[in-house]
Amino acid sequence: MSLFKARDWWSTVLGEKEEFDQGCLCVADVVNSGQDKIIVGSYMGYLRIFNPHPTKPGDGVQAGDLLLEVQLREPILQVEVGKFVSGTEVLHLAVLHCRKLCVYAVSGTLGNVEHGNQYQIKLMYEHNLQRTACNMTYGPFGGIKGRDLICIQSMDGMLMLFEQESYAFGRFLPGFLLPGPLTYSSRTDSFITVSSCRQVESYKYQVLAFATDADERQENRNRKETEQQKLSSGKRLVVDWVLNIGEQALDICIVSFNQAVSSVFVLGERNFFCLKDNGQIRFMKKLDCSPSCFLPYCSVTEGTINTLVGNHNNMLHVYQDVTLKWATQLPHVPVSVKVANLQGLRGVIVTLSDSGHLQCSYLGTDPSLFQAPRIESREINYEELDAEMKQLQKIIREATKTQDILPECERQKDLIVVAEVSPELDAESQAIDSEVKAEAVPSVTVKITIQSRVTAQKPKLAVCVQAPLAVTCDQFVFDNLEPDASETVVLSVFLKGNCPPSELEGNVVVSYSTPTELNPEGILKVAQCKFRLPLRLICFPAQPSKTANHKLTIDTNKPSISLLTIFPDFADQSEDDQSNVLGFQFLTGSKITLLVSKTSQRYRIQSDQLEDLWLITNELTLRLEEHFKKQNCKDFMCTFSGSIPLQEYFELIDRHFELRLNAEKFRELLSERAVQFRAIERRLLTRFKDKTPAPLQHLDTLLEGTFREVIALADAAEENQVNVFQAFTKLKSATHLVVMLISLWQKLSTDQVAILEATFLPLGQDTQELGWEETVDAAISYLLRTCLSKNSKEQALTLTSELCIPKDTSRLKKHITLLCDRLAKGGRLSLSTETTTQQTVVMPGGCTTIPESDLEEGTIVPGTNHMYITKQKSKPEYRKKHRSQE
Repeated sequence: MSLFKARDWWSTVLGEKEEFDQGCLCVADVVNSGQDKIIVGSYMGYLRIFNPHPTKPGDGVQAGDLLLEVQLREPILQVEVGKFVSGTEVLHLAVLHCRKLCVYAVSGTLGNVEHGNQYQIKLMYEHNLQRTACNMTYGPFGGIKGRDLICIQSMDGMLMLFEQESYAFGRFLPGFLLPGPLTYSSRTDSFITVSSCRQVESYKYQVLAFATDADERQENRNRKETEQQKLSSGKRLVVDWVLNIGEQALDICIVSFNQAVSSVFVLGERNFFCLKDNGQIRFMKKLDCSPSCFLPYCSVTEGTINTLVGNHNNMLHVYQDVTLKWATQLPHVPVSVKVANLQGLRGVIVTLSDSGHLQCSYLGTDPSLFQAPRIESREINYEELDAEMKQLQKIIREATKTQDILPECERQKDLIVVAEVSPELDAESQAIDSEVKAEAVPSVTVKITIQSRVTAQKPKLAVCVQAPLAVTCDQFVFDNLEPDASETVVLSVFLKGNCPPSELEGNVVVSYSTPTELNPEGILKVAQCKFRLPLRLICFPAQPSKTANHKLTIDTNKPSISLLTIFPDFADQSEDDQSNVLGFQFLTGSKITLLVSKTSQRYRIQSDQLEDLWLITNELTLRLEEHFKKQNCKDFMCTFSGSIPLQEYFELIDRHFELRLNAEKFRELLSERAVQFRAIERRLLTRFKDKTPAPLQHLDTLLEGTFREVIALADAAEENQVNVFQAFTKLKSATHLVVMLISLWQKLSTDQVAILEATFLPLGQDTQELGWEETVDAAISYLLRTCLSKNSKEQALTLTSELCIPKDTSRLKKHITLLCDRLAKGGRLSLSTETTTQQTVVMPGGCTTIPESDLEEGTIVPGTNHMYITKQKSKPEYRKKHRSQE
């Protein structure tokens, strides 16, 4: 048995296929014997009274536990026990039917035989109701002592009050739609209910009593009717106080453990509330599960109230005010819960389900009877334990040392996607709505084949290329694919925007579902593949240029290869001069020149724009690796020993950041002009609606001028948005180039290059809310405080979790420069938690590392002419030591 299950003390199942609800359970001393009895009524009309006395906890019902079982003719809606008979203070039983209220006296007769005592009920009086009843409440209405009066709420919103054997009066609740829970507060002498407007309403008994009917004639005609019940509606009542709780209520209880303080508890659909007498909220508690019933009761702690809350998860929670003190599991969903004193056992929890499962339980835990067996003593081989420990530690280190940025995708076996790019450009271009200002915009055909090995339901294909590239059709939807079936689609890719792209790669993603026995609708899966577009798609051969603003030199460890061999699609085989120099021109107009050294193993790429060097440099390295791979040369390697062009790279960052700031200014100006435009419109509309003509006072001129300003600002913002996109594309190209040069300069591994790319290229699309500058700055700061940190003090620094647009780019440029310096000192890029120790090394090309003290005072990247001056000064001891080393 689980630790938090309710301890079963006594339980039984009532009848067969009977239904029960909230008011069908009552716990009271109905036979006036000094001990509580359990009274249960059902919708089938059965009335049962139990007196449980199990010989041991968990026993089922015995013959002597059922004191009385009688079947009444009508369904039982609610049972209550109180002083309902005049002339005596003995407790009697009130049973509410749909159209009748009956009050019984329960008595017992000592038995002379072994069957025990006998109990019977005697009808004291009954009231035939003219309206269908919903629920009832009782209490000393009007402050009367020694007896209880009964108030019944009908389904149409009428409160019918009975002074024991006689009918008193009836009043309609104002604004009634559906009946809600009803209770009586003896301290304030008022009735409290929850209306269909989701409001807790309180009505004074005196207000109900002194309200008169609207039609006195109707009252006179009905005076002769049984119990003088009125069929007409009464005067509208005045509510004492109202509280909107925003949800329907399941039950209401009044808790008053002393005469000074009383509380009104309301159980809602998602919360339960504790209110004061005047309707103010004392506290409320949001429930995690949908409740089914509740019961407030006294607490051992002064000033607090305990509450039992049952929910539809078969759980019973015990709250002390708003604090959850205990949770116990029940075998059923309770619709009513009570607390009883049975057989001298105080605090027995009595629960009833809608199917008739009646249980008496208590809270507690059972002691564990399990005892661990004694293990056999044996000698410990410490050598074997040490060897096993070393092996496990080695496995842990290997697992934490290499961590991928992205999880590796499982190899798709159910569905295979293959993308084939045509080696030749389309004879007739398929470019649509291209913004490129060129004579002809070429396109290339991509053939995508999907082959399914299983049944694939609702496959959808999407083709993604980096803007400004575009495709003629990027989405395809197929019918269900049978096993070994295939589908083929053909599309064309072309340059749409008026700027070179940052990547020539595309991605094909296919989403589909595979049905299973347990899930016929299918399990969603994804298959994908990548394809590379030809360089001829965005550029064409041109005349080489001798002069250029930006030059890069790539070193190799193999003899230089003729450009006729590397770029056969751009070079003219009949011209020998193109074996060492080749010119490229983008469709947007930029020119790039590629030169090969005849004597050394170097390749030079030069252009007037830094970002234009990326695609040609990347294409050169890829084609060189492919060329030597075909010759089975495995030790081919490219290196870079020149200067990292940080100065030009920072100019592109400043340009992009300036356009982002302009976009923010345009947005603010547009917002101001829009507010002004709407205000002028409201003024004009007021003037036009006025019956008395009045001069416009140049409001029409002001409206026209504001409208022109709004249109001009919108056009400027749209133009700035285009410029931001082009600047971000150029920035991505330059970032790719810088990452590539750093990787060649430091000879980074594949994992380290992936970390560097994820740091500098975290966003595929730049937005105003989350931009490139703040994202990259946060990523670089994380690397500088983890794997590239100098000491543990830097690792202890915490990073801000909020990313917002910075004031300027000085912090970002300083961090990029510091990142390059840390890498130059031997820093290792890693995502593992282990601290890497930086070592002073000599870099290729004669570049030596920079002392950290010099970096803090003036930061210079090896081989660059860019420097940052900071206010922080180095320690004199460190500088003195460094000079002595020199």
